Amino acid sequence: MRYLRYAFLAVLGILLISVSLANRGAVTLSLMPDDIAGLVGGNFTLSLPLFVVMLGGIAGGLVIGFFWEWMREYKHRREAGQKQREVRKLEREVTRLKRAESEGKDEVLALLDETS
Repeated sequence: MRYLRYAFLAVLGILLISVSLANRGAVTLSLMPDDIAGLVGGNFTLSLPLFVVMLGGIAGGLVIGFFWEWMREYKHRREAGQKQREVRKLEREVTRLKRAESEGKDEVLALLDETS
């Protein structure tokens, strides 16, 4: 399974390198359209290779998607934490009750009761 993962990563790397080499031409990114930039008084432009823009867009989309999913699952994580705290509390209570029940009994019988 490990070799399959390495093979997949190698193929993905070769694919990304070939796409990057094929798209080395420079493109100009503008913050706003020219008409609106004229009204505001300036426009921020940046010239980058096309593959940087493509891979940056993919990476930005992944980051936004992961963050969105993390925020969406917050209620589930909170509920799981509450259930985990409740389980720990109940386990401590069961242990305490078993100890109270086994007081005055033979030690071997108390140990047997505690394990079951």
